[in-house]
Amino acid sequence: EKGITTEGVAGQHYLYHEPCHTPMKQHNGTKVAASLLGQEVRLNDRCCGEAGTFAISRPDIATQVRFRKEEELRAGIAGYTGEQRTAGEVKILTSCPACHQGLSRYTEATGLESDYIVVELANRVLGEQWQQQFIERAKQGGIERILL
Repeated sequence: EKGITTEGVAGQHYLYHEPCHTPMKQHNGTKVAASLLGQEVRLNDRCCGEAGTFAISRPDIATQVRFRKEEELRAGIAGYTGEQRTAGEVKILTSCPACHQGLSRYTEATGLESDYIVVELANRVLGEQWQQQFIERAKQGGIERILL
């Protein structure tokens, strides 16, 4: 809506995890991510096994869901690289904090780093140090100055 997009990055590939309760109710998350990042973003199906309190309230079922998601993640990586594990050339994006937490549980097994679409966009537009710079500016001048 704001017209912010970036050019694709050679050698970087993306998977998108659509949250079960997606915050982008009226938009296709994969299309939004692809449009913002200026390159193909492939949907990676299946629940991450986090689902708010699901992992806490029913760890027995959530663990089984995680096994299936890990298979799907490995297939997504293989679709780009032919390998079952990534060395950083494939990332998974989402738009949900609970899913981001759930997806981070797969890093050790798959090598996938999880992040939010908006953070990946900010990294590209503002540079990798944008978060640290924001914190420093907030400490020096107060958050009110940054927001206004």
